[in-house]
Amino acid sequence: MEFNVKKLASDAGVFFSRAMQFTEEKLGQAEKTELDAHFENLLARADCTKNWTEKILRQTEVLLQPNPSARVEEFLYEKLDRKVPSRVTNGELLAQYMTEAANDFGPGTPYGKTLIKVGETQRRLGAAEREFIRSASISFLTPLRNFLEGDWRTISKERRILQNRRLDLDACKARLKKAKAAEAKAALWSDEVEKAEHELRLTQTDFDRQAEVTRLLLEGISSTHVNHLRCLHEFVESQTNYYAQCYQFMLDLQKQLGSSKGEIFSGTFVGNAESASPAAATSPPAVAAATLPAVPTIPVVPTIVGVPNTVAEGVLNPNEVKPPASGTRRARVLYDYEAADSTELALLADEMITVYSLPGMDPDWLIGERGNQKGKVPVTYLELLS
Repeated sequence: MEFNVKKLASDAGVFFSRAMQFTEEKLGQAEKTELDAHFENLLARADCTKNWTEKILRQTEVLLQPNPSARVEEFLYEKLDRKVPSRVTNGELLAQYMTEAANDFGPGTPYGKTLIKVGETQRRLGAAEREFIRSASISFLTPLRNFLEGDWRTISKERRILQNRRLDLDACKARLKKAKAAEAKAALWSDEVEKAEHELRLTQTDFDRQAEVTRLLLEGISSTHVNHLRCLHEFVESQTNYYAQCYQFMLDLQKQLGSSKGEIFSGTFVGNAESASPAAATSPPAVAAATLPAVPTIPVVPTIVGVPNTVAEGVLNPNEVKPPASGTRRARVLYDYEAADSTELALLADEMITVYSLPGMDPDWLIGERGNQKGKVPVTYLELLS
């Protein structure tokens, strides 16, 4: 009991001494031991690393999970050391709604078929997003959190100890200075000087030892940067793979919708051709006329029982099509395109082709020529040049 009381009294005395030293330093009434320039640079670099790591971590969390409520929930699960429950992504939820809508509208209808195709693509996008979030959390977020919750806490703790050792050292220096001033007045204070010098040697040793420990931890920030650099490369690789998958999924969907759209518009054209007047049936669409001049009007051949009408049925043989004398344009291909059948022209990104329109064509398609090759091409894959 007596030992505990003495220890508490000693601790209170040390705390009071440090508080007095700190206050006098702030008021400019006491000297302060300055660290060397290299040590100060290490401290500044460590603080900069901590601050930017926190900002990057928080913003990456927002990028991966924009919903703040979901982020709070995940944070609580992590603190409770429990597994975060699996959450449906927005893409997967949209896919579910589209599939259910297609079943209600009729999966065999054009709208229902398209909803099913788009819904399946949204499901694949959602699954890719889930994998990207998982990969980014493991390879990037976890190392950043480990630094802030592990290495940085250790550095902060040792820095606080070093600060206390410095306050003790400067307090001993102040006591020695007072003892020497008193010794000059009376020889009776010589014992106080000797005692102050002994305390100063002890505190100087403790301070030097703690400064070395803290210095080694601060120099370890360089290794932290190397580790975070490797994690950053892994994050970029995960993000690249994710966006590449999304691009491929959407490209496949665009091809599916392009072929199905051709079937839909082809069927619509057949239905209209039977009831439209010859002048209306042979007039080019307004959109096509605004972009590319059409070739001279082709007379409509009346439908005869037993004789196929290739124009009305939307059947096009590119080899039989002749380009107009004027009205062709050059176009740059934006994306690769794989021909669905022999009437279409396969495309490669960034190549240049010649395009023109024909009367009665779907406005989303043009005739493309590359050398002696010819076929239909989708407008959405082209950049028409002036």
